[in-house]
Amino acid sequence: MAQPQTLLQGTLELLILRTLDLGPLHGLGIADRIAQVTQGALHIKAGSLFPALYRLEAEGWIAGSWGESHTGRRAKLYTLTKAGRKQLAEQKKSWARAALAVEQVLQM
Repeated sequence: MAQPQTLLQGTLELLILRTLDLGPLHGLGIADRIAQVTQGALHIKAGSLFPALYRLEAEGWIAGSWGESHTGRRAKLYTLTKAGRKQLAEQKKSWARAALAVEQVLQM
């Protein structure tokens, strides 16, 4: 398993938006999916995840509603809003530019 990595500022929001683009999930489901997709390289702690979810909800990029998790427990399910899809597209472009710039420096 890969060593857990520290996220760059703003990356967590991008990861959450992209994860919710695939469908509604509750908070811990988001963290689990990110860990699964990254093969454990990224492990999002609740102390980082939930404040980010609250910020994204306040921005109107995600919407939360109370429901039931797959285990039958009460959980807040988050979905991506139309504004969130637009924000995701913008952040993906910005990430691609930043990743290219870093790669160019590393290739010096």
